[in-house]
Amino acid sequence: MAVAMIFLPLLLAGLAALLPSGRIRPWILPLAGLGQAGFLTAALLDPALEGIELLPGASTLFRLDAPGRLTLLVITGLFLVCSFYAAGYLQHRKERPNRVFVVGLLGFLAGSTAVCWTRNLGLAWVAIEATTLATAPLIYFNHSKRSIEATWKFLLVGSVGIALALLGTFFLAYSALRPGLVASLDLDTLLAQAPDLSKPWLHAAFILVLVGYGTKMGLAPMHTWKPDAYGEAPGVVGAIFAGGVTSMAFLAFLRFYSVVAAAGETAFASRLLVPMGLLSMAVAALFMIGQQDFKRMLAYSSVEHMGILMIGLGIGGPALFGTMLHLVTNGATKGVLFLSAGNIHRSYGSKTTDKVRGALRRIPLSASLFLAAFLAITGSPPFAPFVSEFAILNGAFEAGRFATAGAFLLFLFVVFVGMGRTVLKVVLGRAPEREPTAEPGAPPLHGEGFWTAAPILLLMALVLFLGLAVPSPLADLVSDSVAAIGGPR
Repeated sequence: MAVAMIFLPLLLAGLAALLPSGRIRPWILPLAGLGQAGFLTAALLDPALEGIELLPGASTLFRLDAPGRLTLLVITGLFLVCSFYAAGYLQHRKERPNRVFVVGLLGFLAGSTAVCWTRNLGLAWVAIEATTLATAPLIYFNHSKRSIEATWKFLLVGSVGIALALLGTFFLAYSALRPGLVASLDLDTLLAQAPDLSKPWLHAAFILVLVGYGTKMGLAPMHTWKPDAYGEAPGVVGAIFAGGVTSMAFLAFLRFYSVVAAAGETAFASRLLVPMGLLSMAVAALFMIGQQDFKRMLAYSSVEHMGILMIGLGIGGPALFGTMLHLVTNGATKGVLFLSAGNIHRSYGSKTTDKVRGALRRIPLSASLFLAAFLAITGSPPFAPFVSEFAILNGAFEAGRFATAGAFLLFLFVVFVGMGRTVLKVVLGRAPEREPTAEPGAPPLHGEGFWTAAPILLLMALVLFLGLAVPSPLADLVSDSVAAIGGPR
């Protein structure tokens, strides 16, 4: 199963690279999404998959545990929806070759799938680096000066982060160089001997990995690549980054956290994670105030929610359920935000509020979904992020972390006000009577189509449904994920 899920996107990427027709090529993306969804359904329905040797002699390389299943569910589901959107989007972008774009998205799917399946921390690092190389060209799709600058910033900042993550991975293996222990990057081996690992080396490894994979997630202050990359990339790429790449990086970090938890060092981790999470929320709130570029605003929203994940993880205990659930709710809601923002951007040829007004009149469906997703992502009921954020807040109160809970609520309020001002400027008011001239590098002006509207509507329905009721299979998977990283069941 692991081999099939990793190599299917790679084979289809090869097909996309060789296929001469730019009109047919984008439809390989939905084919890959449907194939991955089929494999994932089989994996989720088979309770014997966890702990089964999937490859002879390589059981430690590929095994799908509960956190891997949950993250793979988020990535596969988001990719499936985005694949149909991307096929419709590329129909309107015939002036741009799409070979690199399609191959890059399929490369991301293969790499992120490998991260979810592998139990070897070194192989996970290789897969994450592969996704960096695969997704970088997607940022440059519009071929503008700003997009090339954003691409290089993504590569340079990301490369420094991923190098620190590699150093942290080596430090973790070095912490096992003690009598009676086996130095290994196999997660199961590390978990088994975690209490006996060298604490100084374990602490150093955790700090390096926090900075390294935190850069990939976009935690402040390592977030500097994010506003440029999210602001200049097409909306569908922003959705993949905000819901897929960040989830993959968080899973990689969770592997290290589980070792630290098994070593009895959760207090040490908490002293780092909670301040880092609060800093990310504070930075996001600060830069959202008066933000005129609504796509950069979404980038800071992603910084905020990566901080929320770290706060929940740092609090631990009862907050862990909300943390793992937030991985799902954030991914789905970010998909709605970025895809609808992409439609608005193309309709106006601009992404700044001085030129984008009255979107509810010009492009009513996307503008309505953009407004609803804003309410959802800021924690308003009855949407899914409200459930996960409330669970984290409740966990903070149960743990006696009243100062953390107070700061959490304060930053949520500031984000709501700052983000709300920008969103309301975009959707309300009177649309310009004359068609604006598109900004340099902006996509050609056009309205919504079926394939660029229906996927967003589907995701928004999911966000609303999860806010009203969390299905028991998903709740069980979240609980199993919490238990797998050392939390209460």
